[in-house]
Amino acid sequence: MGWSQDAAEAQLGPDFSPMRLTRCQAALAAAITVNLLVLFYVSWLQQQPRNARTRGPRRGTAAGPHVTVLVREFEAFDHAVPELVDSFLQQDPAQPVVVAADALPYPPLALPRLPNVHLALLQPALDQPAAASRPETYVATEYVALVPDGARAETPGRLERMAEVLRAGGARLVAARVASANPARCLALNVSLREWTARYGPAPSAPRCDALEGDAVVLLRARDLFNLSAPLARPLGTGLFLQTALRGWAVQLLDVTFPAARQPPLATAHARWKAEREGRARRAALLRALGIRLVSWEGGRLEWFGCSKETPRCFGTVVGDTPSYLYEGRWTPPCCLRALRETARYVVGVLEAAGVRYWLEGGSLLGAARHGDIIPWDYDVDLGIYLEDVGNCEQLRGAEAGSVVDERGFVWEKAIEGDFFRVQYSESNHLHVDLWPFYPRNGVMTKDTWLDHRQDVEFPEHFLQPLVPLPFAGFLAQAPNNYRRFLELKFGPGVIENPEYPNPALLSLAGSS
Repeated sequence: MGWSQDAAEAQLGPDFSPMRLTRCQAALAAAITVNLLVLFYVSWLQQQPRNARTRGPRRGTAAGPHVTVLVREFEAFDHAVPELVDSFLQQDPAQPVVVAADALPYPPLALPRLPNVHLALLQPALDQPAAASRPETYVATEYVALVPDGARAETPGRLERMAEVLRAGGARLVAARVASANPARCLALNVSLREWTARYGPAPSAPRCDALEGDAVVLLRARDLFNLSAPLARPLGTGLFLQTALRGWAVQLLDVTFPAARQPPLATAHARWKAEREGRARRAALLRALGIRLVSWEGGRLEWFGCSKETPRCFGTVVGDTPSYLYEGRWTPPCCLRALRETARYVVGVLEAAGVRYWLEGGSLLGAARHGDIIPWDYDVDLGIYLEDVGNCEQLRGAEAGSVVDERGFVWEKAIEGDFFRVQYSESNHLHVDLWPFYPRNGVMTKDTWLDHRQDVEFPEHFLQPLVPLPFAGFLAQAPNNYRRFLELKFGPGVIENPEYPNPALLSLAGSS
């Protein structure tokens, strides 16, 4: 059944009048509809997973930044982290920021409650999944900027421009100084795991270098950072550049500067003292954990992070003449070599003063002939002595009756393995010099204790008549005359020119390299 407009108006009553929209009203309605759609889209976008939001073009666009600011190097008791974070958010409210700490900072860290700002606690917690203590969980961007406490952002887009330099190639890291009291400078850095050593020096090709010393914002690819074995170990600069220099990654120091915080951290003398004390302890622990025992600086300054007279040596009981560090592709730690040199020099001085005839034996003589020093992978020093001279030395006489600790802290004793003497570096540190008493019999030097070593053989006494001086471990020691023939008698032909580990049946020098 059809209805006419007049009939409909009559049915609806006399007060009804049809609505006719003007052009202005239609435009207003359309604008409202568009705004509602935009608000709906923004609300939907904010509810998407973080990975989905940050995926997109490599350059910073409406899809969001592609650099995460990561703040790791700060002191919980005195810092300017809130100012640092706020300065980057003022440049870009969508800037991803991660503040990483080992444990929950105290006093509590005042960070804005935003979906793009995260506090990452790196120590595992019983009530958290494994991913919660992994910093890469909180980074979804292609690049990471490691920003130290005391820096702040002032110029928009600076991180993006640093990323552009990185993309251009030539370096795996780029950096910008912070205008602090300790701005960054370029250094050369050579890391030798085999020698447990890091050597710093002037950078020959600055602004490209191996490492930085001082305050800098460092930018690198997230995948590079989190493929390092200890990406956020503190001190951050020390650990980062040891790992990157070992891999041959260069850092380019740009001619740009980030301003310092308006209220810089560690402003009081007490705060600086506390930070320096804790920083030194962290650095020492980190270097030991990474297997660095010696740090050499330009100008010859040395820092030692290994064993000493007050601590045990760096390795345990040696099995099969092959110390544990050889299996790790390393040689004798430099602190152990230093202790062996000191002990050898001291023992030789005591023997010479007492009139005890001695000579370099075994691997120690081989080291003197080949290197003028201890063999780089050796773990003790061997000296032969005349048995008839033992009574001339007070320390050796005392060792016949029991262990003797002399006024310098060295320990003189009879070895438990047989009829020979041992001088240990200290009661705590058992690096040692072995003294093997020989006596002549029918023109041949022999002894009462023989160990299962290929070089442990008798030899003609004429090698000791006379003894000759030979450089060894930083001093002149007595050695057999014609020491080449002496060594080849003990080890075989060509032993000086053909280095080998002590027990090649277990591990050979060629097989370990």
